[in-house]
Amino acid sequence: MISLDVVQLSRLQFGLTALYHFLFVPLTLGMSALLGIMETVYVITGRTIWRDMTKFWGILFGINFAMGVATGITLEFQFGTNWAYYAHYVGDVFGVPLAIEGLMAFFLEGTFIGLFFFGWNKLSKGAHLMVTWLVCLGSSLSALWILIANGWMQHPQGAIFNFHSMRMEVTDFAAVLFNPTAQAKFVHTISAGYVTGAVFILAISAYYLLRGRHVEIAKRSMIVAAAFGLASALSVVVLGDESGYVATENQRMKIAAMEGMWNTEPAPAALNIFGIPDQEHHLTRYEIKIPYLLGLIATRSISKPVYGINQLVVEAENKITRGMKAYAALEILQKNPDEKSAQIILADYQNDLGYGLLLKRYTDKVIDATPAQIKQAAWDTVPLVAPLFWCFRFMVAIGLFLILLFATSFVMLAKKRWENKWFLRTAFYSLPLPWIAAELGWYIAESGRQPWVIEGVLPTFLGTSSLSTHSLITSLSGFILLYTFLAVVEIYLMVKYIRLGPPSLENA
Repeated sequence: MISLDVVQLSRLQFGLTALYHFLFVPLTLGMSALLGIMETVYVITGRTIWRDMTKFWGILFGINFAMGVATGITLEFQFGTNWAYYAHYVGDVFGVPLAIEGLMAFFLEGTFIGLFFFGWNKLSKGAHLMVTWLVCLGSSLSALWILIANGWMQHPQGAIFNFHSMRMEVTDFAAVLFNPTAQAKFVHTISAGYVTGAVFILAISAYYLLRGRHVEIAKRSMIVAAAFGLASALSVVVLGDESGYVATENQRMKIAAMEGMWNTEPAPAALNIFGIPDQEHHLTRYEIKIPYLLGLIATRSISKPVYGINQLVVEAENKITRGMKAYAALEILQKNPDEKSAQIILADYQNDLGYGLLLKRYTDKVIDATPAQIKQAAWDTVPLVAPLFWCFRFMVAIGLFLILLFATSFVMLAKKRWENKWFLRTAFYSLPLPWIAAELGWYIAESGRQPWVIEGVLPTFLGTSSLSTHSLITSLSGFILLYTFLAVVEIYLMVKYIRLGPPSLENA
């Protein structure tokens, strides 16, 4: 049995490094597209100010990109160091998109980003513009393959358990590739990255206007950021709705926890906009609801229910019972792989094998688990409700505020009201908001999947390596020190170049 301390420390280490890495990902996605737009205007108009804008914002993009690469590589190594059984059990599936990401996207992005910085005087305008858009394409493809891998963790399909190898193996790569969860997460993440890039440029441009520096570049940058950001922020809402719909189909417990919904309501379910979840007593206090709205959003119908936590726990008990039968058949097949009756039983019940594995937290003899242990394992399928409930609402509130910010920016800039201090300060102080929303979104996605590292297939506590708590504390401390140093370097470089501004327009 793996110590729960090891599991929690492994989760903490991976979670912290992933959240830190994701500080750089959305800005890379957003700024690569905005650089492409700015350079396109330069090529079309021939006005050098647009080239200077592209170069300046490109410096900040490059710093961010380098930090993203440095922090992202460690994540992939952790699958082998901290999550060895996970890597063994699902490596044949999970490793494929990660390998393609490295071969197709990372090298594409890494190659062309060098041409972007050093090719201004060596390439024609059209060729350099193509390079810039290829950097953007590489960033998007990198996100695509990572999210295909993550989407499979959220909703595994196109793979089957092979009792001969005791591993999950790909049976339909197209199903892995076109996983609806992965596709919904991809477009949602990309649009969130666009919002992050737009807010970053809007906020720094507002800073310049407040200081009366680099005014011409700041004005043009704000116009691009406001228009692009408004379209992207509206897209986040639409695509986030699609992610919610897909999750309602495939991750019903996550949706129930996000809504603090303990019991299934008559369709269409009401949307809970406020409440105090009480996980100990299985209820949500002081609820304020909007009738019908959750049912319409989550199921896009007036007749389909959104299932409550209590009902889903009962369903999990049934799946655990079925999983025990699959586990019993698997034990027989490990001794005699040719036992036909056991093969038939495993084929009938293997979709619930993962639920049977939940019992290994409480007993080594899964097939002899008591009703109390089955019930306890079923309640383990409920994630922490209150953090999910509030993180989701804070994320939505930030999203709505950013839509208002971009819409206000668009109107103010259209009326040429550049001098409005209140507007400029609001834009500047909004700088951290898209990062907060993005981190909340990833917390919801990953914490809402617990107790699974692969939804319904492999419990998180079984996926870790056989490490000591001392080793994990040592490595975690090392990561904290290293990433703190990198954060200081990142902030120093970004602040330095923001203060310097576009060198060619020092007197603008």
